[in-house]
Parts: sequence; structure tokens; C-alpha cells
Amino acid sequence: MTPPFRILGVHHIAIGNSDLGRLRHLWGDVLGLSLGEAFSLPSENVVGSIARLEAGPYTVEVDLLQPLDADKKPAPHLPPLNHVAFWVDKLPEAFEWLTAQGVRFTQGGIRAGAGGRQMAFIHPKGNEDFPLSGEGVMIELVQAPPEVVMAYQTIAAAVRMA
Repeated sequence: MTPPFRILGVHHIAIGNSDLGRLRHLWGDVLGLSLGEAFSLPSENVVGSIARLEAGPYTVEVDLLQPLDADKKPAPHLPPLNHVAFWVDKLPEAFEWLTAQGVRFTQGGIRAGAGGRQMAFIHPKGNEDFPLSGEGVMIELVQAPPEVVMAYQTIAAAVRMA
């Protein structure tokens, strides 16, 4: 049973807190990551900022998240490590195939994320209809742009040749 897609690499991790300013200070000022402007996604109950470990097509983002309303769900600050996201070469195929395997996704299916890329979340908990899940961790699958797919294909080919 071979999936019709590949997980290419880490796209981002997401860290939540009740104070976005403190997160921006730590990850930008103290740890030295480049910080993007703050963004707001009311449908996800989040205001945030993206910090980047710049490395060309291998750049990894650290999404810094604060809830717009701490009493509403989704609660991007609980747990503090909110989710991990992976680049995927074929997101629609991945979504369809994983769903057929019994993987539970969050409501909304494939949609635009904070960075404008298409993404989908694997739910942290399974249910009767879809028993497979992130086993307590939310997992985001992000459609990789062509240059990222090419970069990972090149490095994978080089590793196979070594």
C-alpha cells in the first residue's frame, strides 16, 4: 500500500502562548530568527507571526500563535506546541488517500493557511468513522511549491547515489 504522495520535509512547527509579544521577543530578538508581520485568522481564532530559519527551499518556519479569544476553540495556545507541519508534494492526493485509509482531518478540509499556501490538518484524536489520527498531536500537511518539491527530489536523489 504505497501512498500517492510524499512527505518532503518539515515546513513549520507552531508554538502558542497567551502573549504574542513575548513569543516574538524570544524567537526574534533573543534567538535571532527573522520575524514576519503579525497576521490574524479569525476563523482559526488566532493572531500570530511567522519566524523563519532561512535556508532557501529548506527554510523552516516557527509559527507563533496567540488566541484571539482564550475561551474559544480552536485554542492555538493549548498545548503550547500547537502542531507540526510537513511539506507534501501532492496535497489533494494525500488528503483523498489518507481519508480513505481512515485518517481524521479537522473541519474545513484543504484550505488556505496563514502563509497563503493550501493546507489541511490531521486531527489529534480519531473517532468512530475515522479512527486514525495524530495520536494527540495535530499534524498539518502543506502543499509544497514546485521549487521546494524539486529541491527535495534533488537531495533525495543525491542521498540515494551516496
